Amino acid sequence: MRIAISGTHSQGKSTFVHDWIQRHHHYIREEEPFRALHQEGYDIRFRQESTRLHNGIQMYYNISRLMNYQQESDCVIFDRCPVDYIAYSQYTANHQTTDIDDEFVESLAARVRDSLQQLDLIIFLPITDHWPIAMEDDGIRPIDLPYRDEVDSIFKEIYRDHRFSVMPINNPPVLMELWGSREARLNSLEQAIQAEKNKRI
Repeated sequence: MRIAISGTHSQGKSTFVHDWIQRHHHYIREEEPFRALHQEGYDIRFRQESTRLHNGIQMYYNISRLMNYQQESDCVIFDRCPVDYIAYSQYTANHQTTDIDDEFVESLAARVRDSLQQLDLIIFLPITDHWPIAMEDDGIRPIDLPYRDEVDSIFKEIYRDHRFSVMPINNPPVLMELWGSREARLNSLEQAIQAEKNKRI
Protein backbone atom coordinates (compact mmCIF):
# COMPACT_ATOMS: atom_id res chain seq x y z
CA MET A 1 0.00 0.00 0.00
CA ARG A 2 1.06 3.57 -0.78
CA ILE A 3 0.01 5.67 2.20
CA ALA A 4 0.28 9.41 2.90
CA ILE A 5 -0.26 11.00 6.31
CA SER A 6 -1.93 14.41 6.11
CA GLY A 7 -3.04 17.20 8.41
CA THR A 8 -1.97 20.28 10.30
CA HIS A 9 1.30 20.36 12.23
CA SER A 10 1.77 18.94 15.74
CA GLN A 11 -0.89 16.28 15.32
CA GLY A 12 1.45 13.31 15.60
CA LYS A 13 2.02 12.63 11.91
CA SER A 14 5.74 11.94 12.18
CA THR A 15 5.17 9.90 15.33
CA PHE A 16 2.57 7.86 13.51
CA VAL A 17 4.91 7.23 10.58
CA HIS A 18 7.67 6.20 13.00
CA ASP A 19 5.35 3.82 14.84
CA TRP A 20 4.15 2.29 11.58
CA ILE A 21 7.68 1.62 10.38
CA GLN A 22 8.59 0.06 13.72
CA ARG A 23 5.71 -2.38 13.37
CA HIS A 24 5.99 -2.90 9.59
CA HIS A 25 9.68 -3.09 8.74
CA HIS A 26 9.05 -3.80 5.06
CA TYR A 27 7.61 -0.32 4.54
CA ILE A 28 9.72 2.53 3.16
CA ARG A 29 9.47 5.82 5.04
CA GLU A 30 9.43 8.98 2.95
CA GLU A 31 10.61 11.99 4.94
CA GLU A 32 8.54 15.13 5.37
CA PRO A 33 9.50 17.47 2.48
CA PHE A 34 10.35 20.38 4.79
CA ARG A 35 12.84 18.29 6.74
CA ALA A 36 14.36 16.76 3.62
CA LEU A 37 14.76 20.17 1.96
CA HIS A 38 15.96 21.81 5.17
CA GLN A 39 18.77 19.26 5.31
CA GLU A 40 19.72 20.31 1.78
CA GLY A 41 20.05 23.92 2.90
CA TYR A 42 16.71 25.37 1.76
CA ASP A 43 15.42 28.22 3.91
CA ILE A 44 11.68 27.53 4.03
CA ARG A 45 9.38 29.82 6.02
CA PHE A 46 6.00 29.23 7.65
CA ARG A 47 2.80 31.09 8.44
CA GLN A 48 2.54 34.58 6.96
CA GLU A 49 6.12 34.35 5.66
CA SER A 50 5.51 31.47 3.26
CA THR A 51 5.92 32.28 -0.42
CA ARG A 52 5.05 30.52 -3.65
CA LEU A 53 8.61 29.24 -3.76
CA HIS A 54 8.51 27.87 -0.21
CA ASN A 55 5.26 25.95 -0.61
CA GLY A 56 5.70 25.11 -4.27
CA ILE A 57 9.08 23.47 -3.78
CA GLN A 58 7.75 21.34 -0.94
CA MET A 59 4.71 20.25 -2.94
CA TYR A 60 6.72 19.35 -6.03
CA TYR A 61 9.28 17.51 -3.91
CA ASN A 62 6.43 15.50 -2.37
CA ILE A 63 4.92 14.75 -5.78
CA SER A 64 8.30 13.76 -7.24
CA ARG A 65 8.70 11.20 -4.46
CA LEU A 66 5.20 9.85 -5.10
CA MET A 67 6.10 9.23 -8.72
CA ASN A 68 8.77 6.75 -7.64
CA TYR A 69 6.08 4.32 -6.54
CA GLN A 70 3.93 3.23 -9.47
CA GLN A 71 2.65 -0.12 -8.22
CA GLU A 72 -0.11 -0.88 -5.71
CA SER A 73 2.23 -3.52 -4.31
CA ASP A 74 4.74 -0.84 -3.26
CA CYS A 75 4.87 -0.51 0.52
CA VAL A 76 5.61 3.11 1.38
CA ILE A 77 4.37 5.68 3.87
CA PHE A 78 4.74 9.43 3.29
CA ASP A 79 5.08 11.97 6.06
CA ARG A 80 2.81 14.54 4.36
CA CYS A 81 0.62 14.55 1.28
CA PRO A 82 0.50 16.96 -1.69
CA VAL A 83 -2.88 18.20 -0.40
CA ASP A 84 -1.10 19.67 2.62
CA TYR A 85 0.48 22.42 0.54
CA ILE A 86 -2.91 23.58 -0.68
CA ALA A 87 -4.06 23.92 2.93
CA TYR A 88 -0.95 25.79 4.06
CA SER A 89 -0.99 28.01 0.98
CA GLN A 90 -4.62 28.90 1.60
CA TYR A 91 -3.73 29.93 5.13
CA THR A 92 -1.11 32.36 3.83
CA ALA A 93 -3.44 33.59 1.08
CA ASN A 94 -6.06 34.36 3.71
CA HIS A 95 -3.59 36.66 5.48
CA GLN A 96 -2.44 38.40 2.26
CA THR A 97 1.15 38.86 3.43
CA THR A 98 3.20 37.39 0.54
CA ASP A 99 2.88 36.52 -3.15
CA ILE A 100 0.57 33.59 -2.28
CA ASP A 101 -3.00 34.47 -3.23
CA ASP A 102 -6.24 32.62 -3.96
CA GLU A 103 -5.38 32.32 -7.65
CA PHE A 104 -2.10 30.59 -6.80
CA VAL A 105 -3.83 28.18 -4.42
CA GLU A 106 -6.41 27.28 -7.07
CA SER A 107 -3.59 26.63 -9.54
CA LEU A 108 -2.19 23.89 -7.30
CA ALA A 109 -5.37 21.80 -7.29
CA ALA A 110 -5.05 20.17 -10.72
CA ARG A 111 -1.46 19.03 -10.15
CA VAL A 112 -2.31 17.70 -6.71
CA ARG A 113 -5.39 15.91 -8.05
CA ASP A 114 -3.33 14.10 -10.69
CA SER A 115 -0.67 13.10 -8.16
CA LEU A 116 -3.16 11.47 -5.78
CA GLN A 117 -3.70 8.67 -8.28
CA GLN A 118 -0.31 7.40 -7.07
CA LEU A 119 -1.68 6.81 -3.57
CA ASP A 120 -3.87 4.05 -2.17
CA LEU A 121 -4.66 5.63 1.21
CA ILE A 122 -4.67 9.15 2.64
CA ILE A 123 -4.75 9.25 6.42
CA PHE A 124 -6.03 12.57 7.74
CA LEU A 125 -5.21 13.34 11.38
CA PRO A 126 -7.68 16.07 12.42
CA ILE A 127 -7.82 18.12 15.58
CA THR A 128 -10.64 16.61 17.62
CA ASP A 129 -12.06 16.93 21.11
CA HIS A 130 -12.14 13.13 21.24
CA TRP A 131 -8.33 13.00 21.46
CA PRO A 132 -6.64 16.40 21.95
CA ILE A 133 -2.91 16.55 21.24
CA ALA A 134 -0.68 19.07 22.98
CA MET A 135 1.56 21.35 20.95
CA GLU A 136 5.16 20.13 20.86
CA ASP A 137 8.16 22.44 20.61
CA ASP A 138 10.77 20.53 18.61
CA GLY A 139 12.69 23.63 17.57
CA ILE A 140 11.41 23.37 14.00
CA ARG A 141 7.63 23.58 13.92
CA PRO A 142 5.74 26.72 14.94
CA ILE A 143 4.12 26.56 18.39
CA ASP A 144 1.25 28.88 17.54
CA LEU A 145 -2.10 27.32 18.48
CA PRO A 146 -4.30 29.65 16.38
CA TYR A 147 -2.10 28.89 13.35
CA ARG A 148 -2.48 25.14 13.87
CA ASP A 149 -6.25 25.48 14.37
CA GLU A 150 -6.79 27.65 11.30
CA VAL A 151 -4.84 25.27 9.06
CA ASP A 152 -6.80 22.33 10.49
CA SER A 153 -10.04 24.10 9.57
CA ILE A 154 -8.84 24.43 5.98
CA PHE A 155 -7.94 20.73 5.88
CA LYS A 156 -11.47 19.90 7.05
CA GLU A 157 -12.92 22.07 4.28
CA ILE A 158 -10.79 20.18 1.76
CA TYR A 159 -11.45 16.65 2.98
CA ARG A 160 -14.98 16.93 4.38
CA ASP A 161 -16.52 19.70 2.28
CA HIS A 162 -14.61 18.88 -0.94
CA ARG A 163 -13.11 22.33 -1.31
CA PHE A 164 -10.79 22.44 -4.36
CA SER A 165 -12.11 19.00 -5.47
CA VAL A 166 -8.71 17.42 -4.91
CA MET A 167 -9.80 13.79 -5.24
CA PRO A 168 -9.27 12.39 -8.75
CA ILE A 169 -12.25 10.90 -10.60
CA ASN A 170 -10.19 7.90 -11.70
CA ASN A 171 -8.28 5.80 -9.18
CA PRO A 172 -8.90 7.99 -6.13
CA PRO A 173 -7.18 7.00 -2.90
CA VAL A 174 -9.23 5.93 0.09
CA LEU A 175 -9.53 8.77 2.61
CA MET A 176 -9.55 7.84 6.28
CA GLU A 177 -9.61 10.00 9.41
CA LEU A 178 -7.72 8.72 12.44
CA TRP A 179 -7.35 9.81 16.04
CA GLY A 180 -6.77 8.11 19.38
CA SER A 181 -3.84 6.49 21.10
CA ARG A 182 -0.75 5.53 19.14
CA GLU A 183 -1.72 1.86 19.38
CA ALA A 184 -5.32 2.49 18.37
CA ARG A 185 -4.29 4.47 15.29
CA LEU A 186 -1.98 1.71 14.12
CA ASN A 187 -4.65 -0.93 14.64
CA SER A 188 -7.23 1.12 12.73
CA LEU A 189 -4.92 1.54 9.76
CA GLU A 190 -4.08 -2.16 9.72
CA GLN A 191 -7.78 -2.99 9.65
CA ALA A 192 -8.37 -0.51 6.82
CA ILE A 193 -5.54 -2.00 4.76
CA GLN A 194 -6.88 -5.49 5.25
CA ALA A 195 -10.35 -4.34 4.21
CA GLU A 196 -8.94 -2.80 1.04
CA LYS A 197 -7.01 -5.97 0.24
CA ASN A 198 -10.17 -8.03 0.69
CA LYS A 199 -12.03 -5.80 -1.81
CA ARG A 200 -9.37 -6.50 -4.41
CA ILE A 201 -9.49 -10.28 -4.10
